[in-house]
Amino acid sequence: MKFVLLFGPQAVGKMTVGQELAEITELKLLHNHMTIDLLEPFFGFEPEMWKLSTMFREQIFTSFARSNKYGMIFTYVWAFDQQEDWDFVEKTCAIFEEQGAEVFFVELEADLGERLERNKTSNRLAHKPTKRDTVSSEKEMVKSHKVYRLNSNADEIRAENYLRINNTGIPANRVARKIKEHFEL
Repeated sequence: MKFVLLFGPQAVGKMTVGQELAEITELKLLHNHMTIDLLEPFFGFEPEMWKLSTMFREQIFTSFARSNKYGMIFTYVWAFDQQEDWDFVEKTCAIFEEQGAEVFFVELEADLGERLERNKTSNRLAHKPTKRDTVSSEKEMVKSHKVYRLNSNADEIRAENYLRINNTGIPANRVARKIKEHFEL
């Protein structure tokens, strides 16, 4: 079993790269908005929604890690200055590692201007209903860019299987091929 944690700031291309990677491997994609967009209509962006989203994800991870599937890609916005995000990543990886899975960390980065453009792409808007209000989405992106550290510092990720890609101006299919080749997925 393989578990690919694909992380980076909003609109960096995680879901799109994940879709492309799933297309060229046997990995299944669980992008972070699959649980968010399920729950947001019921609870809004309130603490209960985030609590339930985390619970759903953990149950999905646990069941999937016990399966005989090839592996999973999960996308995540990791705030490196928030301990609860570190705890979530550690717990998630442990779920897979306890079942003997190999864990791969893939960090994407792109400049804010590129991300603001990607925020409006048809693929993003088709798969993420809560991002369709692009004005609000853009405001949130700019705010979180100022408030949180959404890319790691040098040598902060100490995992053996780690790859960082600046995908500014690089098509998602090329990024996915690079990930597949680098980790021999």
